[in-house]
Amino acid sequence: MAGELLLDTGALVSVLDRSQVHHEKCVRFFDGWDAPVVSTEAVLTEATHLLGRVRNGRKACVEFFLDGGAVLVPATVPSLRRVRELLEEYADLPMDYADATLVVLAEEIGTDLVFTTDRRDFRVYRIRGRKSFRIVPE
Repeated sequence: MAGELLLDTGALVSVLDRSQVHHEKCVRFFDGWDAPVVSTEAVLTEATHLLGRVRNGRKACVEFFLDGGAVLVPATVPSLRRVRELLEEYADLPMDYADATLVVLAEEIGTDLVFTTDRRDFRVYRIRGRKSFRIVPE
């Protein structure tokens, strides 16, 4: 198991927006984390949209990545093919694109640790169809 932490939209928004119900818990966890953090462009897109109502929220979101808060991993043709498979496999949830990109990234880098506020869906998703995610914060 790799030491990378996958950063999901809800956790990112919670870290950056003090009005979020999970803000304190997410900030405490993130401040205590000292290993690599990775995310996808889909997460950045969702988060900048959701932070649009927060003063300077979009800017803060982009700056989070520019300042090294997380490494932004771009999509590739093979990763998009795998995303397509996952969207079909989890159509009954339904799985959104950003979540699918994180599952694919987990498969590619060999991590099972996800920083998210979306416990319901990430309890269902499986890495390579078998391995469950470890979800933080608890």
